[in-house]
Amino acid sequence: MIMADILKIFLLIVGLLTVYVSYWLIAQALFPALVERARRHYAKPVKITFIGLLAAALPVIIGAAISSLPNPALKLTGVTLMLIPALLGLVGSAGLTLRIGAGLPAPADEQQPWRRGLRGGILLALTFLLPFVGWIVLPIWTLVSGFGAFILSVKEIRQSSNATPSAINLTASQATAG
Repeated sequence: MIMADILKIFLLIVGLLTVYVSYWLIAQALFPALVERARRHYAKPVKITFIGLLAAALPVIIGAAISSLPNPALKLTGVTLMLIPALLGLVGSAGLTLRIGAGLPAPADEQQPWRRGLRGGILLALTFLLPFVGWIVLPIWTLVSGFGAFILSVKEIRQSSNATPSAINLTASQATAG
C-alpha cells in the first residue's frame, strides 16, 4: 500500500464521521424540541430500538423489493424509501448525542448549548472506529434507535399539541385594532 492509498482511506473515514456529526448538529439546530424529546426517550434504549426496528423493517423490505425491479425510476424510488428511515434515524439519534454531551458538562454550555451536541456527536462518532462492533453494530443501532426516538418524539409532540390548544395572547390594543 502506498501513502496515497492510506491517505485516501483515512480521509474517507474522517469525512464519513464528519458527516454524521454534521447531521446531528443540523438536527439539533433545526428541531431543538424534537431532539430534546428524543434525548429523554434514550432513557429507555431497548424500547426505542424495538420501535425503530419494527417501524424501519417495512420501508426497508418494500424499498429493497422495489429497487430490485429493472425500471430505473422504480430503483430510485426503492432506494429513497430505504433511506428515509436512515435520515429520520439521524435526526432522532441527535438526542443520543445530546444525552452523551450532557453527561460531560462544560462551563460554556450555558452560553453555547450546541456544544453538548458537538461533544456527544464527536464521542459517538469516535466509537464507530472500533473494529467490527463500531463498524457494523453501533452505526446500525444508532440509526435504528434514532428512528424509534424520532417516532416517539413526533408522537409526543402531536399528542401535546392536540391536548392543549395554543392560547392566543392579545393585548388590549391588538384586540381592538382589527
